[in-house]
Amino acid sequence: MDTLALEAKSGKSDGAAAPAPSKPRPKPPKKARRIVYFEVEILHIKTREKLLLLDKVEPTATILDIKSLFHKSNPQWYPARQALCLDPKGKPLRDEDILQELPVGTTATFYFKDLGSQMTWGTVFLIECIGPLVIYLLFYFRLPLIYTPKYEFTASKHLVVHIACMCHSFHYGKRILETLFVHRFSHGTMPMRNIFKNGSYYWCSAAWMAYYINHPLYTPPYYGEKQVKAALGIFLFCQLGSLSIHMALRNLKLSGTKVKKIPYPTKNPFTWIFALVSCPNYTYELGSWIGFTLMTQCVPVLFFTAVGFIQMTIWAKGKHRSYLKEFKEYPTLRSPILPFIL
Repeated sequence: MDTLALEAKSGKSDGAAAPAPSKPRPKPPKKARRIVYFEVEILHIKTREKLLLLDKVEPTATILDIKSLFHKSNPQWYPARQALCLDPKGKPLRDEDILQELPVGTTATFYFKDLGSQMTWGTVFLIECIGPLVIYLLFYFRLPLIYTPKYEFTASKHLVVHIACMCHSFHYGKRILETLFVHRFSHGTMPMRNIFKNGSYYWCSAAWMAYYINHPLYTPPYYGEKQVKAALGIFLFCQLGSLSIHMALRNLKLSGTKVKKIPYPTKNPFTWIFALVSCPNYTYELGSWIGFTLMTQCVPVLFFTAVGFIQMTIWAKGKHRSYLKEFKEYPTLRSPILPFIL
């Protein structure tokens, strides 16, 4: 009894409720993260003249953003015409490079170079392809002032001449359609002055080979019809392969983005060459011109094919190195343009 009375007085009993827990204190609000702005100075690459000073540039700004700001102060230099470098002798920075990721302090100095008037790659391709297409036909129809007057507007008696004309027209017609509806160019523009260099090469080469193939004294290939048929088969096979590769590359690149992916073979058998070659579009292009060379058995065509092979090899090696540098998992079995050889 005494023990129960003491427990009742002290309020301690087995059924007594525990004290309520204290409420947690509210966390103090997080302090806003301080943004460190950049100061960007743009100097002329030759004269070192200060062209623009940008204050409070956001660290997440891209080189393209800086070019746009520079364009506002200098309307004559639109972004595609600008090249910005960290060093006067260095390479131009990419448009997608981010300011805070560059090896610069909060005060960044860029050197500006004027690239000259620019032209879209699509326009350049069209000029390069339309010229040879038209020029070749002028020689095929033997317009006046090309050959002697008695051959004006006459047709060749050799079937291979007409087949060669159809193949040449098909090739450049295909390239025009691909430029309009298939290709997605990673580079938007190129210097306008390059159109004269590139255009003159394709145009003059087309005139040179067309003059001899359509000449009244032209002689057919040594092995005759068999050689023409075999060469035609090579040409058409490679043209279909080229179209297949261009379609595969188009599907690999999303419109409006510069994200790169590794191209792999698809269900289309013409793309299986991706297992062995990094740039099969050049492989098929080379095969097409080899077929055209065998078909016409003409020295100017052989020369054009050889020069084209050298140039395409340079492009293919550059693309191959880019793949190896950018993708650690890139297939090591692949060669730039010729399987196991080159």
